[in-house]
Amino acid sequence: MSQSTVRKQITTSLPHGAKGTALLLCMTMLSGCSMFSGGHKPVQAPKMASAETLYNYGIDALHSRRYQLASGEFELLQQNYPYSSYTGNAELMEGYAYYLQDEYGQSVQQLERYLQLHPTSPDAAYAFYLRALCYYEQIADVQRDQQGTVEAMDALEEVVTRFPQTSYARDAQLKIDLCRDHLAGKEMLVGRYYQQQRNYEAALNRYQRVVEDFQTTNHVAEALHRLVEVYLQLGLTDEARRTAGVLGYNYPDSKWYRFSYNDLRENNLLPNRAPTPKSAPQGFFSRIWNAVF
Repeated sequence: MSQSTVRKQITTSLPHGAKGTALLLCMTMLSGCSMFSGGHKPVQAPKMASAETLYNYGIDALHSRRYQLASGEFELLQQNYPYSSYTGNAELMEGYAYYLQDEYGQSVQQLERYLQLHPTSPDAAYAFYLRALCYYEQIADVQRDQQGTVEAMDALEEVVTRFPQTSYARDAQLKIDLCRDHLAGKEMLVGRYYQQQRNYEAALNRYQRVVEDFQTTNHVAEALHRLVEVYLQLGLTDEARRTAGVLGYNYPDSKWYRFSYNDLRENNLLPNRAPTPKSAPQGFFSRIWNAVF
């Protein structure tokens, strides 16, 4: 049927005033039809890659250290295939990709989302461990606030509690010990500052906390020696001798015991049965160097 015939049939039964509008509508419709029936093909949107393909793209990007691209591929998979069997793995691997980019906040957020959606997943242990690593990597120098160290310890202890028989738990325990050593180092730093400022009560509190709360760290011997120093500065000779005895019993080869032993001897407070340090005492310069650094 020709365009003029169609146009005539549509407009014949319309009122005179509406014929112009109908004619314009008819021409538009016919023009649209001619686009599909003629040589013009409709523009088609590009096909989305399959979930498996997107996941493999992400893994390949991780292997080639293109971590930002990897996180983008995993995110694209989740957006377009929320119910795919690859989606859970993509959520976890996106968190891993953020971790490799040092984007620890985004990694924690993604891993927590994964754990909320898949609490019983076989990979939950790894997700908890990776989340703990994000906190661990952000531990600040002892000169700064140690709230991040506390958060790292909490996250690592959760790994040990939830998954005690895994390799993740064993590594987490090692890192917990390092965190504790770090916190003890902070206490010693503050204690030495108070001691230098002659705020002896505050210094005692810091050193005693190291001895009582961080007994497995490398700072206990020094903390005991600093307690001996403070007690002597306060004139508390009995406490100084008793603390030096604890130091000598537990750390007889420590340089800190040698220092305390010499301090007591210089003040004529050395008990008759005090164990003699097994190693020769260091010179004056070495002692000052260790005390400062």
